[in-house]
Amino acid sequence: MSIKTTVVGSYPTPRWLFGDASRGTLRDAIMVVLKTQELAGIDVVADGELNRFNPSHPETNGMIEYFVSQMDGIRARFSMSDFREFRAESGLAYRSEPAGIVMGDVQEGTLNLPRDYALTRSLTRHPLKFTCTGPHMLAKVLIDRRYGARADLCMAIARVLRKQVEAIEAEVIQLDEANISGHPEDREWALPAINHVLEGIRGERALHVCFGNYGGQTVQKGFWKDLLPFFNGLKVNHLVLEFARRGYQELEAFRDLDPRIGLGLGVVDIKDNGIESPGLIAERLEHATAVLGPGRVRYIHPLRLLDAPTQRGGRQDVLPGGGPGSLRRTPLTCAPGCCCLPLPPSPRPRTWRTSCN
Repeated sequence: MSIKTTVVGSYPTPRWLFGDASRGTLRDAIMVVLKTQELAGIDVVADGELNRFNPSHPETNGMIEYFVSQMDGIRARFSMSDFREFRAESGLAYRSEPAGIVMGDVQEGTLNLPRDYALTRSLTRHPLKFTCTGPHMLAKVLIDRRYGARADLCMAIARVLRKQVEAIEAEVIQLDEANISGHPEDREWALPAINHVLEGIRGERALHVCFGNYGGQTVQKGFWKDLLPFFNGLKVNHLVLEFARRGYQELEAFRDLDPRIGLGLGVVDIKDNGIESPGLIAERLEHATAVLGPGRVRYIHPLRLLDAPTQRGGRQDVLPGGGPGSLRRTPLTCAPGCCCLPLPPSPRPRTWRTSCN
C-alpha cells in the first residue's frame, strides 16, 4: 500500500485577501493554494479552508464561526451575563466569548458546504480533500438554552452536518475535532454524533484530531493513549494526527488501534520555523513503520509549501509514494506561466503555514 501526501487543511490567509474579499478574489486565493500543492506533487489537495475566510477570525480561519453563524437556532449576540456563563461552564479559556447561544432547534439555515466544494472542485482536477468542523467541537463552544444535554445538542448539529456532507463528492472528507484531545471523557456522547456524520460521507472518511494551534499556541493537554477507546469506536477510514511537535514516543499506543483504521502521520512541525531535512522526514516515517508495522501509515502531512519570508531558498517536501526515494527540493514560488499568475499586487510576501502537525 502506497503512502499518500496531503495537508491537514487550513492555511493562513494571503494578506491581499484582507483588502478584497469578493468572490472573484477568493477564487484567486483558493487557486493559488491549490496550484501550490499541485506543483509540489501533493496527492490529495485542499482549499486551505479559504472558503470559510473571515477577517474577523483570522486565527481560526472560520473553523467555528463559519458554521454556527449560518445555522438557524443559534444567536450570535451576547450580554454580560452570557459571557459570565460561558467562562464558568465551557472550560475554553482560550476563547474570550462563546461562538453562539442555542435558543431553538438547530437547523442548517444558510450553511451550504456543497456550494463551497463545487467552487474548489472547479479549480483543480487533482483528488480533493474537503474539511468540516465536527459536531463535538462545535457543541463545546456554544451555550445551550434549548436541549438541556450536551449530547442532544451535539447530535442536532450532527444531523445538520450529515445532510451537508452527503451532497459532497470529494475523494476525502475530513472532520476536524480539536477539543476531544483534551476531553476523552466526552467519548460516550461524542462518538454517536461524530459517527452519524461520518456515515454520511461518500468518499474516504477521515478524522483530524490535534492539541490545538490557536494563534500558534497549543490549547489542549493530554495523551494519545487516553483517546484509543474513542478512536477505535470511530467509523472512519483514517486518522489525521499531530506528531512532529509532540514527538513520536506515543506511537506505541497506536499498536492497539483497530487495524481497519489507517494513520495519517504528522512529519513537519509547523510551530517551528526550522526546516526539516528530507532525511529527517524519511527517518520519522521509517520509525513509525518500524513501530506500527507496514501498511499502518497511509498518509503523511502536513507539507508546508510556502515558508515564512525569513527562511531561505526552497524547502524539502515528500512527494507521492512517501519513501526516502520520493524526495525533491521544491521552489518557494510558482513556475512562470502557471495559472496562478498574474496575481493582485501584494503589500508583503505571501506566506502559508498549515494548521496542525
